This record gives sequence, C-alpha cells and structure tokens, in this order.
Amino acid sequence: MRRYTWVVALVMLCMALVVTGCGKKDAGSIVKDLDKVVGSMKSYHAKGVMKLNTSAEAQEYEVEVCFQAESYYRISLTNAKKDITQIVLRNDDGVFVLTPHLNKSFRFQSDWPNNQGQVYLYQSLVESIVNDTDRQFAEDEKAYVFDVAANYQNSSLVRQKIWLDKKTYQPQHVEVSDASANVMVELNFSEFQFDAKFDKAQFDMQHNMTGWQMKTLPTMKHEEAGKEKAGEAAGSTSAAGGTSANGVTGTAGATGATGGSNAAGKGAEGAAASGTAAAGTSGAAAGSTAAEGAHGAAGAADTHGTAAAGAGTAGQAAAGAAGQGTAPAATGTAGPAADTGAGSSAAGSTAKQTASFGVIEPHYLPSGVKRQDMTEVKLGEDKAVMLRYSGKYNFTLLESRPTTKEVSYLPGDVLDLGFTLGVVTGDAKKMLVWTSEGVEFRLSTADLPQDEMIKVAQAVQGELGK
Repeated sequence: MRRYTWVVALVMLCMALVVTGCGKKDAGSIVKDLDKVVGSMKSYHAKGVMKLNTSAEAQEYEVEVCFQAESYYRISLTNAKKDITQIVLRNDDGVFVLTPHLNKSFRFQSDWPNNQGQVYLYQSLVESIVNDTDRQFAEDEKAYVFDVAANYQNSSLVRQKIWLDKKTYQPQHVEVSDASANVMVELNFSEFQFDAKFDKAQFDMQHNMTGWQMKTLPTMKHEEAGKEKAGEAAGSTSAAGGTSANGVTGTAGATGATGGSNAAGKGAEGAAASGTAAAGTSGAAAGSTAAEGAHGAAGAADTHGTAAAGAGTAGQAAAGAAGQGTAPAATGTAGPAADTGAGSSAAGSTAKQTASFGVIEPHYLPSGVKRQDMTEVKLGEDKAVMLRYSGKYNFTLLESRPTTKEVSYLPGDVLDLGFTLGVVTGDAKKMLVWTSEGVEFRLSTADLPQDEMIKVAQAVQGELGK
C-alpha cells in the first residue's frame, strides 16, 4: 500500500511538471507569435515618454503614435518643458514633417518608416526581435525581455532591450544603448491599444496644421470612450479654444510657442519676446509677408525659401547672403530690439519684433574640427546667423527664426534625429534641415558623415533645452 502511494505521488509530480512546462513559452514560440501579431495588425494607438541621453542634458519628449494599416502614420513628439510639438505624418500624399506653431511643413516622397527603424513604432521593435537570430531572452514577473541588435540610422546605437507584456505582447519599456552599454534612449509606454479607431482627419495634413491651437482635437475615437464622453464634451470648451467632439484627448499638435500663443490684439511681440518667431497665426502681423524666393545660406532655395538640394558651401552661403544684403558681423551676444518696419502692424497696432538673436552652438564637434567664423546674414526678411566649421570635416550651420508660412516639397529623405525628423537633400553636397523650438537649422557639408551630422544636430538640441 505504501509503495502504491509513492507511485501515485510520483506520477502526479511528473504530470505537474509536464503541465508547467507546456504553459511556459520559449523565445522561439514568442517570436512566431509576434510575427503573426504584426502580420494581422490593423491599427494601434500608443502613448509614452521618451528620454534622450544623447546631449549634455537629458531631453524628455511625450510621444503619441497612431497607426492604421496599411501605411498611415501619425507621430507627435512634444517637448513637455517647452510645450512645443512636431508631427510626422504619412498618408496617401506622402510623408510630412510638420511644425504647426510655425505653420511650416516639409513634404516628400519616401518609404519611411519601412526603410528605417523607429524606437516608438511597434513594427520596428518586433522586426528587430524577429530578425536577430542571436537574440537574448529573459523574463520577469509580467514581461518577456529581449536583448537584440538595434537597427537605427544612428549607428552609434547598437543594442536595445525590449519589454513586452506576457499576456498581450504590448510594449512596456525600451532601452537603446551604445557600444559602451550606456543607455542613450529610454521609452516608457503609458498606453497601448491594438485595434484603435481613428477619424479620417487624424492623418490629414491640413487638419494637423490648423488644429495645433487646440489642446484636443476630434481625431481619436475609441468606440467605448467616445460614447462615454460624448455628453461631457457638449457645452464645454478647452482652455485652448475647443475640445474633442468625442471627448477623447488625442494630442494633435503644438500649443503655443515657448511661452504662449499670440492673441489677436497683441501683435507679434509675444512670440518674439519668448525667443520664438511669429508663426503667422492670429497674433502674427496681418500685413507682414515673408520675402518670396528668400535665398538660404546654402546659396540656393526653392520659391518658398526652402533650401534646395545640392547647396551648401560656406562660400555660396556668404554670396547668397550678400545678394540679399549682408547684416553686420555677429558678436555672439544678443543685441537691442529693433522695429521690423513695413508690414509689422497687427490688427491696427504696431508690433515690435526683437532683433536679438541668441546664437546656438553645438556642445559637440567631431575630433579635429573647430569653429572658423560666425557671420550674420539675411534670409529674405529673416535674420540669420551662419557658423562655419573647418578641419578634418568642413560644414556650415545656419540658424534662423523664420516668420514665413510655407508648405514645401523637398527632393530629399528623412533622417531620424531622435528628438525629431530632419530632411536631407543633395548628393555630393548634403544639407540637413530641421526645426526645433522656433529655430530652423540648415547644416550643409560635402564630407561630414551622416552619424556626425546626427551628433551635431543632437548637440544643438541639447543647448536649446538649457
């Protein structure tokens, strides 16, 4: 009898071990599941906070991602400290990089994001797991953890750790590291929902450009949330002048530019005083127009004042600036305010626009490179500063605070800068254009490698964040 009891106990133990083993997934089975999830995925909506440790001071951005199959994307990156948002949009018309508070948009044809990974896109994270046959796998109480090779445009980012929810495979956390195992990018997902429902306007360029003044927009509509909050939305308005029709708060664009929006009766001085160019919105000068065909520091620009491909040497920049009327050499310190002159009246009152321009220098330079000189130039009616660097690599950095309204097509491609997407034009001579906190940057070079271009851009952003 005693022997029989031991046999029964042993059999039950074996069965328990078998059941436990069957319920535990290994890396291979999870990879197969992930491949199926992405293959059948129709849409998702995600929110999180991204921290960049790529500059002297860490930068934090609120990230919102909207995806709808097959290829509709809307990514907003908001600097919470500055309350400034930039939007990356892909729809049937192409890929757009929008700076709504400046009413500025770059449009180009591109296969983005299929031709490059993005840390905030679920497809990119899963692809890096599936494609890395040398992946490392672990798990904690609630998540599967994959340590895989990173596949980003910035080749200094070599590995990443990805935490996925055990039950749903939704992303929880991502850490991207350099070759020295320093964590350079962190992303914490606060929300993630598969099969999210979106209004058509969510991926419309004009809707995203004109809706930036409102805190919320009628763009995101989860089926249940829309029903629950529809009544609450009626009769109430947001502080920015409007609320979402369905009561769901999907961030759609920037709120005011660094310190508040310009009211209709106050003129353009509010934006200028905060260090941000007037965006041509309700507070911008009503009679003010940017000079058509403003030639950039690269010596060439399209009819909207946007830098054209192939431009970029310092000599050309100086020549182009001279053609528009060269301003006195910059001293590197902010000067006194000056009236902008004709076309600066708004709603019947004269607005003064400060002429001071704080020069922003990158805290990082490639080895063997130093600043050669700094010159104050003109881009049409806009004041700009050109910094020229020479040595092992040669490049110029043009900084301006544009006041023009423009939607421009660039024959270039997207370059992920981490805090935003830049636009690269040209072949032999390249120009990287990006906008941040009201300042437009144009980095022109014939020999600076792409990795170094990204590092310089991130180094400038670090100085902006201070």
